[in-house]
Amino acid sequence: MRAILVIILFLMIIPVKGQVKPCAPVNNIPENDRAFDDGERVVYVINYTWGVIKTDVGEAVVSLKRLSDNVYGDYFHSIITGYSYKFYEMFFKVKDLFESKFNTTNGRPFYFHRDISEGRYRMKNWYKFNPDYSINANVQRLDQPSKDTLLKGRECTFDLVSLFYFSRNMDFSKILPGVEQPISFAIDDEIFDLYYRYIGPEIKRVPGMGQFRTLKFAARVVVGEVFSGKEELVIWVSDDKNRIPLMFETPIIVGKVTGRISSYKNLKHPLSSKIR
Repeated sequence: MRAILVIILFLMIIPVKGQVKPCAPVNNIPENDRAFDDGERVVYVINYTWGVIKTDVGEAVVSLKRLSDNVYGDYFHSIITGYSYKFYEMFFKVKDLFESKFNTTNGRPFYFHRDISEGRYRMKNWYKFNPDYSINANVQRLDQPSKDTLLKGRECTFDLVSLFYFSRNMDFSKILPGVEQPISFAIDDEIFDLYYRYIGPEIKRVPGMGQFRTLKFAARVVVGEVFSGKEELVIWVSDDKNRIPLMFETPIIVGKVTGRISSYKNLKHPLSSKIR
């Protein structure tokens, strides 16, 4: 489930460690052009397929509020929770939390929190993003003492949640099919450079939701506990002003994982990409 939730947040990216890559431009977004706003809430259902077995195993809920204070001014506060369905908790219980606070104009984050509980795996992150783009990171693995570290970020370095929203505000009209696009994010005590590529437009049926005009993206996933490194992640994003991820699909070492939007409310723009 950890990898599944990260897929939802990353959109379509390839981590490449140890290399300095170009930064995605971080620009101010006019209020009317922003892809989201206060009160947006989206629910995704996670499905696992292996041979004849095909079953929904959990959900991820993505919510957004617009707030203001005397220190940071106007900002967005997003919380993403992921959990396994009750039946599957006897096999592998998941309870995940991701939280970010980020600027309303350019999407730059100033606070991030991550609290992961998946089976016997535990991980917690607390980040403070500084004006010079460095990140004060506090990381705690399992029940060990937490560790403080200073990460050397860049203007385009985000946390997982703010990256989800920043990506939706990118100018997709300037992205050419097949051309790798860079971005950067921090997780635990590391910073990764990322890439995604645009494949092209596609009509896509989302089970339980209907048929949509979408923009299709893909990336090769990174080697890890769930992926062999040979798989390709594919994501379909709504071809309208919301730029909301509608569905993703990727093979894993054993079986295949898909995620699909199951409900939404308070989208900023009409979901005009829906055909029927």
